[in-house]
Amino acid sequence: MKTVFSSLQLDHDPKQEISDGELKPAVEIPERARIVLRTVEDRGLGEIVAPEDFGLRPLQRVHAPDYLDFMESFWSRWTAAGRSREAFPFVWPVRTLRADVAPDHIDGLLGRYSMDAGTPLGEQTFAAAKASANTALTAAKLVKEGEKAAFGLCRPPGHHSGRDFFGGYCFLNNAAIAAQWLRDNGTDRVAILDVDYHHGNGTQSIFYDRSDVLFLSIHADPMQEYPYFLGHADETGENAGSGFTQNWPLPLGTDWEGYAPALEDACRWLQVFKPNILIVSLGMDCYENDPISGFKFKSDDFTRLGQRLSALDIPTAFLMEGGYAVDALGTNCVNVLKGFEAG
Repeated sequence: MKTVFSSLQLDHDPKQEISDGELKPAVEIPERARIVLRTVEDRGLGEIVAPEDFGLRPLQRVHAPDYLDFMESFWSRWTAAGRSREAFPFVWPVRTLRADVAPDHIDGLLGRYSMDAGTPLGEQTFAAAKASANTALTAAKLVKEGEKAAFGLCRPPGHHSGRDFFGGYCFLNNAAIAAQWLRDNGTDRVAILDVDYHHGNGTQSIFYDRSDVLFLSIHADPMQEYPYFLGHADETGENAGSGFTQNWPLPLGTDWEGYAPALEDACRWLQVFKPNILIVSLGMDCYENDPISGFKFKSDDFTRLGQRLSALDIPTAFLMEGGYAVDALGTNCVNVLKGFEAG
């Protein structure tokens, strides 16, 4: 299986995040990608290739023009305001405030285009996010052109980013960008299976009213876990997309035995939908020792996940999402991919 990766993705290098009421060391750090890359090499998964540059058009097919303009111009606006360190938003246009206003000041814009205060932006954030999107697009292209599977080592991740907002360490929605590119280039039906511990709220929102992209997510119950305000079981799509979103929110403490029935349900949906290509938003934060998560996967359970997905016999692009137990991240990630290959 080929792995796609660009060293530009390492340039987004946050130092701190806001969590539990204090500034803490960031967990979405470049070492996440480095350790996965080393494990890919050490375990002989396959060739590592650089992504193609697809330009801005695939991003524009998913994200709002004003949001992309904000991301492109953010650092110059930030430094023009006299700032030099990484940025966090601190005010949002919530109920009773005007969401239609785009303030001139960078602090107002940060609030307009964000969903949380825990996702820092820096000078190289947008460049790294574009490289991550190109990684996803290249993996999707490899599968479209005949590979049984490909692995996009995407970092920063993407599934919390919506059409016009960032958050959850995500700036561009890699899975959505890849899915839309596949649709635009002749793939009739695309499915996205999100197995990250946290719900892929951004991906769901982008495809919620569409029937050509099936979105399935197995995740921690948002009544107890981030992102809280999306990912509930009664969210099943709307208008033309009614029925084409399915969520399996699971209780904190879920282990493989508790997870497997939801995975079987998701696989049945895939067998009915019969996608031409499957995109897996591959989060490794279901792991028992993940510092910000609450499921109880063992490392061998990730092998079981890969084996079950292989049995679907669908061409599959794996795109990296979360997972923050850095020491085990490479092992857990490659276990999925090796399990898939072994079938």
